[in-house]
Order: sequence, then structure tokens, then C-alpha cells
Amino acid sequence: MKVRRVVVTGLGAITPLGKDVPTLWDNLLKGVSGAAPITHFDASKFKSKFACEVKNYDPKEYFDRKELRKHDLYSQYALISTEEALKDSKIDIESIDCERTGVIWGSGIGGLNTFLEEIISFAKGDGTPRFSPFFIPKMIADIAAGHISIKYGFKGPNFTTTSACASSANSIIDSFNYIRLNKADIFVTGGSEAAVNPAGVGGFNAMHAMSVRNDDPKTASRPFDKDRDGFVLGEGGGSIILEELEHAKKRGAKIYAEVVGGGLSADAHHITSPHPEGEGARSVMKYALQDAGLKIEDVDHINTHGTSTPLGDIAEPKAIVSLFGDHAYNISINSTKSMIGHLLGAAGAAESIATILSVKNDIVPPTINHFNLDPNIDPKLDFTFNEAKERNVNVALSNTFGFGGHNASIIFKKYKE
Repeated sequence: MKVRRVVVTGLGAITPLGKDVPTLWDNLLKGVSGAAPITHFDASKFKSKFACEVKNYDPKEYFDRKELRKHDLYSQYALISTEEALKDSKIDIESIDCERTGVIWGSGIGGLNTFLEEIISFAKGDGTPRFSPFFIPKMIADIAAGHISIKYGFKGPNFTTTSACASSANSIIDSFNYIRLNKADIFVTGGSEAAVNPAGVGGFNAMHAMSVRNDDPKTASRPFDKDRDGFVLGEGGGSIILEELEHAKKRGAKIYAEVVGGGLSADAHHITSPHPEGEGARSVMKYALQDAGLKIEDVDHINTHGTSTPLGDIAEPKAIVSLFGDHAYNISINSTKSMIGHLLGAAGAAESIATILSVKNDIVPPTINHFNLDPNIDPKLDFTFNEAKERNVNVALSNTFGFGGHNASIIFKKYKE
């Protein structure tokens, strides 16, 4: 069976570095940190008192009061980023086949804010079950995909992928596969997450997974640095419009990049820790390259998972050196999380957008907050520390790994006829 080519024709984002893609990209290139003291709730008694929140967010700018009753914050981020992506794509919804247009969305947790609010309300009451009729529809992780399809009338395949921090990378790969196998022509894909709340922060603190550098939040996310002490929790959403190439060309669409491969693997090792030698990470990049029909020498850039955690930041570089050999030292590596924090289930979407723009613009954003390289990490690797780097980016990988050992790797390539 001849597979069809798939291209990126629209981007949308709401992140700790901006409420649209141009602002996000500009701040990434400048090396801006999105970390700051938490404002969503009183975090004074928590181990981590800071996060990468979406700044100056007022839901009333986007939704009326009636709509807001139906949407958890993670769904709000999904709808906002998707509206930007569709506008950016210039798709005329009236002229496309909505039965050939689908939505595959990613979220690792879903409506955690809603769940927390409803349970607190119940616990404070007299035991009488007074729950909102929107409790379940707002909370469930699939509802963002449902809201997108309802708003725009998209009747193609519609579901949510949940694989912890690999969730939205999985959603992009699934969408890519559905289009190239002729199951649809257009997909809205990506992911959203909103876990900066007492349950999210408290839960990750209990695992000792997050940084507690409360005296200096902006330098707390420091991937590959010797003194890193955990990730910085982020929030937001990223939306990508994928389209079959001939369909996009027929309507004269702007093309950012081509999606040429996707890899999936499992560590089968531990519920939260990566395999120490990066076996799953190595496999997933290998599978993505095989899927794309590319050689290791073709890769110019890798946007790593790079969380700023003690174990993960050692395993992934090991995997890169193991797979790419001497070519590993020619690859510009970075970690977007050093700036936007860890968006959990939305990480793959936000980082894919950054990777796509690197391919489009031939520039790699920096890995900020580098002070001292971990002696367990190969010093010959180019981590694009502290300053953006202009270079030819013809082929780029975006890696995302999740609790449970879930690994996903997506390959974007400069579009050519």
C-alpha cells in the first residue's frame, strides 16, 4: 500500500511563554524562563512554590459565562490553541469534508482542577451528594477532543491518547498514521494540561520529582546541569494541523514542514524512572528513523525530553550517543523545558511546535540555565547551551517520554516537492 505524505499547515499554542505561537517562538529564541511564584493557589506550605504558569490568563477573554461552566482549564487551553491553529492554517471549514477531518488530542491527566474542586466541595459539606452535572464531562480526559469536534463540526476519527508525558506526541503520531493510511485528510492534533493546583504540585512533590529551588525559580529548570534538582511544572496547550499533502496543495496552504516518521516504544523497566542506559529512548529514535526511511546522518537537531531530572537527563544523552555514534556530535540538541517547564501531557505538542519552527526557520532555541555540565554526560555533545544557534535544520526529532516507560519520537523534515 502506498502511504500518503503528511504536512503541517497550522500551529497554535498557549504556554508559559505566551498565549500564541509568535510570542512563544520569540521568547524561546531569546531564552526567556517562564518560571515564577505560583499564583493559582497559596503554595506557601508546599515544597515547590513556583511553576511555569500561563501568564495573565483571563478565561472571560475567550469564553462567555455559560461556556465556562462546561470547560475545565485543560479544555480551555485546548480550544484556545486550536482556534489559533485553524486560523493559521486558513482552512475554510465550509469547503472541507468534515467527515474526513478528525481530532486526536493528548492529555496525561485531564480535568484535575475540576476533580479537585468537586471533591473539596463535597468534603466540606454535610455528606449530601451535591455535585455539578458538569463534573464528569469536565473531568474526563477525552472531553477536549469532543469539544473541538463539536465546536467545528469535525466528524472524522476522534479520541484522546493518554500515555503520561508522551500523550500529545502519541496523538500527533496517531494523526499522522491515520492520514497517510487514507483514513482522513485533516487532523487537529496536539495536547493540553492544567495541573498547577494543590493536587498536581503536592503529588509531584511527594515523588521528589520537582525542583525546590524556591530562591531562584527562573534558573530552576536546568537540563543536563550538574546541580539540577527536578523538573518545573508547566501548563498550557499546543495544537497542530496535519494535512495530506495533495489536499494542502490544492487549497494553496502554507506548509511549515513535513511529518515523515514516528516511533513508539516502552522501557518495560520502572513506573517513573527511565532505563539507566536509555534503552527505550534509543529504540524509539531508531524506530522513528526506520519509519521515515532516513539514516542517522540525516538528523540535524533533536529536541530532547530533557526534564532536568537526575536520572532522565543522563539516560537520554546515552541513548543519543549509542544510536548516532560519532554523528551525535554533529547534532544540535536542546531542551525546550528549560524555558517552558514540563507541560506533562501537553509537552509533546508544545515541543513539536518548537521543533517544527526550527525546521522552518533554520534555528535551534537554546537550553538555558546551564552552569556546570554533569560529569556523567558526554561533554562533546552540542546542547545549544544558553544561546540560540543558526544552522541548517533539514531533519529534526522531538522526543517525549512518560511515566510508565512510554516513549514517543516524531520526525519533522523540511518540505520539498
